[in-house]
Amino acid sequence: MHFKKIFIVIALSLVIGLFGCSKEEKKVEGPKQEQITKDLVPPKAELKGHNFFVQLSDLKVFTTVNTATKEITETPTLKGSVKITNKSKDILDIQAITLDYLDEAGKSIAFGSGEKVANVYPFWKALKPEEVAEGSLEVTIPRRAIKEKVLGKIEINLVYVPSPLEREILTLSEKVE
Repeated sequence: MHFKKIFIVIALSLVIGLFGCSKEEKKVEGPKQEQITKDLVPPKAELKGHNFFVQLSDLKVFTTVNTATKEITETPTLKGSVKITNKSKDILDIQAITLDYLDEAGKSIAFGSGEKVANVYPFWKALKPEEVAEGSLEVTIPRRAIKEKVLGKIEINLVYVPSPLEREILTLSEKVE
């Protein structure tokens, strides 16, 4: 008799488990935004200035778009690598790299209202003659330059303290006791 009750309880549990629960369809929504990466053409550039030789490589634009509307939702980001060589005979103290975005006619492409403006990349480094400094570049690029495909040129400005830059080294002989 005891086994009959256990068998009935197990059978009822299985029946309720199989047929008693209704199956609800759950809609799984995909991501509302997606990250799109585009290579800049050309993705590599070498620029010679009076005092510097600058190499940019792996230039890519990262854009976040709404998957439904395909509209750009955040200010696009330009990323890449930068290599700067001091070609002067003096020590030059690099402060920053700034970028200006120009259309085909050479006119500046402005950032729109609400866009994050980060077109200055700090690069604190004193370079001796023929010395090389390397780093990564990460700045924003105007949404209009990407959306309307009006980007024609990027103007790179190297901000540095010109020569003569003199440094004096003083040595303080102290001990901790």
